[in-house]
Amino acid sequence: MRASDEPPVCTDDPNSNVIDLFTRLPFSHPFNRRFIRLAPELDGMQMLYSNESHPERLFSIKVLCWALRADGDIVGLVPWLNSLTPCPDIQDPLNGRWEGYHDPGIDEVFYDAPLHKAMELETAAEYYDYECESDSDPIQEIPDTIGTHAVFSGDGFKTLNLREVVSWRLLFDGTVQGMIVNPEKVRETPVLPGDDSLFAADTHGEFRYYFQHHIANKIKACDPEALQAIALLADS
Repeated sequence: MRASDEPPVCTDDPNSNVIDLFTRLPFSHPFNRRFIRLAPELDGMQMLYSNESHPERLFSIKVLCWALRADGDIVGLVPWLNSLTPCPDIQDPLNGRWEGYHDPGIDEVFYDAPLHKAMELETAAEYYDYECESDSDPIQEIPDTIGTHAVFSGDGFKTLNLREVVSWRLLFDGTVQGMIVNPEKVRETPVLPGDDSLFAADTHGEFRYYFQHHIANKIKACDPEALQAIALLADS
């Protein structure tokens, strides 16, 4: 049998032999899982989650935005611990397990991105088809609309510094960075997305976590329950 006549090798991955026409890479390649476009959530959609501490209850936090991957998958993103995380990826029994999305306006639970957000993302991605020289080039920046705070500590959480996240910057490699203000570089106020005074929170050596505004405000008020939760995170 000639080499060209050899049968194809079968794998367990159905997408391993499927090639993306644009990237020329297999659909299973990590490059095709990167985020290529974000759409802010402006109607109060929430992520539902559960945890082992209260198995009989469901908790909710606001979805920051919806994200389109290069392979066409669309997911909601929430600030979760130390990163902006796809909702379906949250599968930690202790800290939280994704249970779906919730539209509080009509009290509906659903599991896929809303159709109008899917259309927005797909149309925008087709229109803004960027070619970048570096994986770290920014391709989009959206404002933070849910009051996210970045938490910094350099002494094992004995003292905390909370800073408001102004925006979220999407890089060509799919990384999404929470952007905060460097006060020494502020030239104009208010500081808007894209301002030169912004820098990525996770590049600071003392960055620890992201929290939404209701938790951040409890920490600022020295709420005992919130401080206890911080202590548990410090010990984990």
